[in-house]
Amino acid sequence: MKLYLTLITSLTFTTVLFSASTQCDGFYYSNEAPDIVNAKLFPKTKELCYSGFAIMHSGVSRTPLWSAEHLTREGLQHKSKRTNDFHPEEQLPPDERAELEDYARSGYDRGHLAPAADMGNKQAQHECFTLANMVPQVSENNRGIWSAIEGSTRHLTNQKGSLYVITGPIFSGSQVKRIGGRVLVPTKLYKAIYDPSSGEGAAYLVTNAAGNNYEVISIAELEKQSGIKFFPKMSTSAKEKTMTLPEPQGYKGNSYQNRSNQDIIDMIEKILKRMF
Repeated sequence: MKLYLTLITSLTFTTVLFSASTQCDGFYYSNEAPDIVNAKLFPKTKELCYSGFAIMHSGVSRTPLWSAEHLTREGLQHKSKRTNDFHPEEQLPPDERAELEDYARSGYDRGHLAPAADMGNKQAQHECFTLANMVPQVSENNRGIWSAIEGSTRHLTNQKGSLYVITGPIFSGSQVKRIGGRVLVPTKLYKAIYDPSSGEGAAYLVTNAAGNNYEVISIAELEKQSGIKFFPKMSTSAKEKTMTLPEPQGYKGNSYQNRSNQDIIDMIEKILKRMF
């Protein structure tokens, strides 16, 4: 189904500023969440705090507006096995959250904002499979270039030692699709990165479509496209510059198949554990 101009108009940028205070300690630079500049993004928002990340959820799109993580070299040394334990978020009202049936037979992946591979323990691994951390994502995008971007972000964290990362969707264009008649499908996805040691930042930006194309843009440019102000303590001049981000590594033409095979292996292992 498609959501036509009435909702797109409601997502149009305005000059009204909503300051998004946070109760989720440790995931935002200077402990300050982004500011929502587009007033139409603000209704039915709810902050959700987890052990490994934070979410600002929208009951309008029934997706997160963003996830926030503080990635560290030390934290990434702790690995936790992927669970694939997708589940609806019970902290949200039923009419504001996505359900498993919304994604069933939709043709879209349940795409993580805070990736499973970033999670360092069983609790965080389970929590990251909440649908409050998911957006409908084109499979080839999710398992290809986007997976490579996630890996490059971890690689950069290991180089720098500490990064603040905010990941989210952008809904733009004359019409936006939805699945299950309820959950909006992003047109673009971004991963904004801030390096506290240098005061620099930049963002990866991809279209939610098949293919390997991506951009690296300034935080200032991302703010224009998203209607959200990131890293409030970051200077205006720093936001206008674009920190060098690594080229996404590890994506090859067969990576989609490799990821699919791994999903099958994980599923079989999970079934066997239940049987024995």
